[in-house]
Amino acid sequence: MDACESRTRTFLFYLVPNFSMIAFATAIEPLRLANRFHPGEPYDWRLVSSDGEPVTASNGVSMQVDASLADLAAPSQEHTPADVVLVCSGLNVERYQNPKLFAWLRRLHGHGITVGGLCTGAWILAEVGLLERCRCAIHWENLPGFTEKFPGIEVHSSLFEMDRNIYTCAGGTASLDMMLHIISEQLGDAIVTKVCEQCLADRVRNAYDRQRLPLNARRGMKNKKLMYIVEQMEANITEPLSLAELSDRTHLSRRHIERMFRQHVGQSPARFYLGLRLEYARSLLLQTDLNIVDVAVASGFVSASHFSKCYRNRYGVSPQVDRNAAYIPLEDLHVMAMDARAH
Repeated sequence: MDACESRTRTFLFYLVPNFSMIAFATAIEPLRLANRFHPGEPYDWRLVSSDGEPVTASNGVSMQVDASLADLAAPSQEHTPADVVLVCSGLNVERYQNPKLFAWLRRLHGHGITVGGLCTGAWILAEVGLLERCRCAIHWENLPGFTEKFPGIEVHSSLFEMDRNIYTCAGGTASLDMMLHIISEQLGDAIVTKVCEQCLADRVRNAYDRQRLPLNARRGMKNKKLMYIVEQMEANITEPLSLAELSDRTHLSRRHIERMFRQHVGQSPARFYLGLRLEYARSLLLQTDLNIVDVAVASGFVSASHFSKCYRNRYGVSPQVDRNAAYIPLEDLHVMAMDARAH
């Protein structure tokens, strides 16, 4: 065992309110299991919150922490609070502002400490300014808002990215995959195999395995030509392709495309395409502060009025009302739901 293997590596997990429990759990459990199978307990970890108080996850479970930001000594050449600091976030990350945390992360990074984000943690690292000239990963649901908010950052739909001393992952079980790669680098594949067996994981996924289910599984499609058309639609939201352009790209007649959609999807290609664009628009509404006009343009609509009409037809409310509802506290939404049921 070399010096690197024998030294205990310390991980700090900073918990943001509404953090993803699955992303957190699948990051910390591999460390525990590695300690079980390797002599000397090579890993140590602590949980941190802004004020040292418990933090509630998005599933409502409250998690005790070990320290507050104020409890941690400032990094210096003589002292580092951890080897790796991971920001664990989840829902509503775009609304999280904490200047003390942001300044602390900048200091850590400035002293060469590895900093990362789990699930939507890359959003916070981007806010801090740590992702310039770095590859990063974020949960697929947050990709539209992230790319609009931070157009200059190289974000990917990969499971995780480990670019120099910046680690980011897409959350969910991708945290497990990233931690397994970290463990493999320090302890080797034999320990990783034992951890996988305990987790009932049949393999270690690489960074570029897909985040989402394949298109045929997500949308119940088996026709390869139809799936190709949908892929083209998903890749061209801001400037939608016409049916004639789709026909040229697929070498299928417009009538053939219409029949395929009617038969396999139950709606016209135009209506299906509109639904994709509205889903994209809703992501931008709930994840960014773009005004309604900019959301409309980014989603391929020629006017805000047409966008609002289509949005209301699909979701039953206007874009502004939908955005405002997202900012209602969870407890207020619960009361509103109870009142609605009572009436």
